[in-house]
Amino acid sequence: MKLLVTGGAGYIGSIVAQQLLGAGHEVVVLDSLERGHRAAVPDGARLLELSLLDAEGVRDAVAEGFDGALHFAAFALVGESVLRPELYYRNNVVGSLNLLDALRSAGVQRLVFSSTCAVYGEPEVVPMDELTPTRPVNSYGASKLAVDGMITDECRAHGLGAVSLRYFNVAGASGHLGEDHYPETHLIPNVLRAAQGRQDAVKIFGTDYPTPDGTAVRDYVHIEDLAHAHVLALEATRPSEHRIFNLGSGDGYSVREVIEAVRTVTGLDVPAQEADRRPGDPPRLVAANGKVRAELGWSPTKSLTDMVADAWRFAQERPLGYGG
Repeated sequence: MKLLVTGGAGYIGSIVAQQLLGAGHEVVVLDSLERGHRAAVPDGARLLELSLLDAEGVRDAVAEGFDGALHFAAFALVGESVLRPELYYRNNVVGSLNLLDALRSAGVQRLVFSSTCAVYGEPEVVPMDELTPTRPVNSYGASKLAVDGMITDECRAHGLGAVSLRYFNVAGASGHLGEDHYPETHLIPNVLRAAQGRQDAVKIFGTDYPTPDGTAVRDYVHIEDLAHAHVLALEATRPSEHRIFNLGSGDGYSVREVIEAVRTVTGLDVPAQEADRRPGDPPRLVAANGKVRAELGWSPTKSLTDMVADAWRFAQERPLGYGG
């Protein structure tokens, strides 16, 4: 198939694009490079440097003809979304509407959307399945939920077949592709930076949660496992139907457990500094992944140790990310 990958110069999009190429598909990456990296676009993919906010440009790009689209292009910094919600509604929601308009105009009938567990907010019941009430507590989660709603209506009204994958915490690397954000807000790369001496210490936000060691627990899934789910999802689209799946390992690891995993993998001491809880951080976020296992045949294959080891290899090969 000929596939459009929006945001294919970013962490997740680039690795999904790489897997799609490996499966024999033709891949065109559409990315503004505002937050992506030209060096992350995998060999064999063609790059269109374009913003989804350019409605006419997107329509012209999609008009060349595609069998499906995988949509990753989005702003994804939770803290920024709280301070500047207008950025997130404009970029994530308006950009997605422009893409849906272009897909409809060109007759593209398959879509896989990069959604997030942030749509659930602070759940009352954990593990979280797809029936967990959606109550986002920040504009990032709210913008992704809005796009999920748009896709549902598009499927119902215009026959689009779509799958939304609601990720939990994604980690690891794949070959020469890995995680490079600025600012970096994810735990594992920040712990690795502390191990490298690139920052003084990793902060542990909250040590009094009702968890076994007092620190927050999160579900981590390896980027290669997650990317494989997109390949399966593309094949599982059904006309006029929007299917939604949670994507996580089903296992929870505390902040302290992640830090210990980094110490074990690297053989280095990682200085840690305790700090107060961050507002809105739930004690536990863990996926119930029974639906995606049953309906897509997906299951995670890699452990937390694998994630840390692969991320550590990427951090050693590119200590300054794609810029160094």
